[in-house]
Amino acid sequence: MPPAYPERAAWGTAPKLRQWQTEALESYFAKGPRDFLAVATPGAGKTTFALRVAAMLVDAGTVNRITVVAPTDHLKRQWADAAARIGLSIDPNFRNADGRHGSGYIGVAVTYAQVASKPLLHRAKTEAARTLVILDEIHHGGDALSWGDGIREAFEPATRRLALTGTPFRSDTAPIPFVEYAEGKDGIRRSKADYVYGYGDALKDSVVRPVIFMAYSGQMRWRTSAGEEMEAQLGEGFAKDITAHAWRTALNPQGEWIPSVLATADRRLTEVRRTIPDAGALVIATDHEDARAYAAQLKRITGEPVTTILSDDAKASSKIEEFSAGDARWMVAVRMVSEGVDVPRLAVGVYATSTSTPLFFAQAVGRFVRSRKRGEVASVFLPSVPILMELANQMEVERDHALDRPEKHVEDPDFVPEEALMDEANREDKASDALTKQKFEALHSQAAFDRVLYDGGEFGTGGSMGSEEEQDFLGIPGLLDADQVGMLLRQRQQEHATRRGRKSAVQGDGTLPPVVDHRRLMDLRSELSKNVSAWSARTGTPHGVIHTKLREVCGGPAVAQASADQLTKRLTKLQDWFVGRR
Repeated sequence: MPPAYPERAAWGTAPKLRQWQTEALESYFAKGPRDFLAVATPGAGKTTFALRVAAMLVDAGTVNRITVVAPTDHLKRQWADAAARIGLSIDPNFRNADGRHGSGYIGVAVTYAQVASKPLLHRAKTEAARTLVILDEIHHGGDALSWGDGIREAFEPATRRLALTGTPFRSDTAPIPFVEYAEGKDGIRRSKADYVYGYGDALKDSVVRPVIFMAYSGQMRWRTSAGEEMEAQLGEGFAKDITAHAWRTALNPQGEWIPSVLATADRRLTEVRRTIPDAGALVIATDHEDARAYAAQLKRITGEPVTTILSDDAKASSKIEEFSAGDARWMVAVRMVSEGVDVPRLAVGVYATSTSTPLFFAQAVGRFVRSRKRGEVASVFLPSVPILMELANQMEVERDHALDRPEKHVEDPDFVPEEALMDEANREDKASDALTKQKFEALHSQAAFDRVLYDGGEFGTGGSMGSEEEQDFLGIPGLLDADQVGMLLRQRQQEHATRRGRKSAVQGDGTLPPVVDHRRLMDLRSELSKNVSAWSARTGTPHGVIHTKLREVCGGPAVAQASADQLTKRLTKLQDWFVGRR
């Protein structure tokens, strides 16, 4: 165990270390490494751990200068404020043009972009002292070739480098400087962390909140650049371009989907505030125009002012800090609040963006999981589209950054590595961005409750907005531990089945059957989508017409709400059509 350094007066006001932070400290000082990579889930307290390491290295005389590298200007200020609380003076206002920080500071906080623009300046400062470099969200070191080259050039001479990330995976194979890669049995080189504290472990320790995902579907209608009117159910197994257009239609501020979901999320916030009086909520928007429109809608819904955070606003950081310290209900922002920004009272979120890479999703959800006291529950509202449903169901999956993507697994020629799946997700996101730039006119959108996702399970059978089933899920208390959330969701699922007279759905011992196999459902939806696309290509029939006909013939709800048996029947019927059987 490293020495406690009781002489540091600020220890009395520093946050008490959590068990994982203590273990990570022990690991760090036992190794005494030049490079150390700590992976800890968003909300676990990476900043507290890193600053404790920094203070102890300073007190031991190992280093006499600290450089913090962060993704954004706001995070620079956040680091400086946290450092000040334990007696370390970090200058967040350092500018490359000046080349020097204010007197009395032991170091600076800069952005990756700052370092990349003048790496030799930062190298000179690194060489001039015994420097500890803290690389916050180190995965940004691979964002651009210039960024990776810049931090490598600037900090190669550092005495110590401490790298931090909550999401170590990337959707590309750009190597990250100062990160060690080890080759596995499958031939893939993956990042090797010195200490890992994942979401699953943090949830068991009540360090982070359990997350309930509320998914909403609905009927969408739009006009393409060719003038053709299209209609689809959000979340049905359509081709990617149709899914992207339906998704974009749902997020259009002029439609009915987004105002309905915002109003529902506000009702959830009211419920949460019964037990967490200062609970706040955040909408993550795609762009500035949408953010302003969503804020105006929320003001009409709540009758209260809404904090709007835009990346080109010079007062953005102060607005975030003011919101964090207050008790206002809603904040609307674009990407800058999706990563690292610390607003612990955020408990309700609306994912109102078409960005869908695993990295962005994990960082966005991370804004809501920070737990202040045991039992706080987070609720995130999502469009019911397949890629987001899959990401929500994989909240506890741990990933490492992989450099190599073999064409096939050495033992199984049909194996598709997870990294390839992430790459596919990233390509889908880029395709969605490209579609957004095309001429497009959203005509109509209508929201419908789809399901609740929690801990890999799916609950609910869908229905109209305001349905009794939806209200039961919205009314889940804001203070429950992870096990209690699962138990309550299963209990309400059972009550819904009983109320509908479906007693046959309940087993003899009064319990529900095992939770729906969401992976099998996703596979069936994907297979149905491919077959519908093939039949559309053969006959010239629009996808929506085919899905409607299948529902008429086979029965059952829309694809997003259909069971595995109902989807299987539709696939069988499609196969009959292909071979000419009626």
